[in-house]
Order: sequence, then C-alpha cells, then structure tokens
Amino acid sequence: MHEMSYLMRMISMAAEVAEKNGAKKVTKIVVDVGKTSGVMPYYMYKYYPEASKGTVLEGAELECLEIPVKAFCEECNKEYYPVRENRYLCPHCGGRKARIIEGRDVALRNVVIED
Repeated sequence: MHEMSYLMRMISMAAEVAEKNGAKKVTKIVVDVGKTSGVMPYYMYKYYPEASKGTVLEGAELECLEIPVKAFCEECNKEYYPVRENRYLCPHCGGRKARIIEGRDVALRNVVIED
C-alpha cells in the first residue's frame, strides 16, 4: 500500500517544518493528492492517526485536496482539463498530443503550527 509511504513522507516533511519554526505542535496539515497519483485519500485518512502517533503531528487534522488532471496540448499550446465525454481530447483544437502538467503528484501544501 503506497499510501503509507506517501503519508510517512508528508508527516516527516511537516515535522521538519514545525521544527524549523520552533513549533511545539502541528494542528493541521493539508496535502494535495493528484487524481492520477494512484493515492487514495480514504487510506491517507484511515492510517494518519496511527502514523502520526508519537510525533509533533499527533492529534493534528489531515486535509487531503484532490487535484484534477490538467493537460497541455502540444498542438495548440493551450492548457485544459481532459474529460471522458470529449474522449480526453483538447477542447480547443481536438488534438491528441498532450502532456499532463497537474494532477499526478502528492505534495504537502500547508502546515498549521502552534507556538
């Protein structure tokens, strides 16, 4: 289950932010979860309490924000959000050559700390 490795990385990064800022406690972390990352927020929420136990994040709220897929059309140089109804083609030119520019990663967006 790769959610656990992402979760542990987010906890470690948030703890590092807290330490650098001299915080005694983290009250909330916000994590961006890309729609095509393969990570399911359900499991992040499920395992977070146990994974954060004994850390500065114990008892802190976890918020996962699902980031939609955004593509860049290499035929017309425009960004768009692919949709199934359009067969994931570029809505501007109907192009098929695109690369994903958002919605693929898992990233720590924010850490709320308490002094």
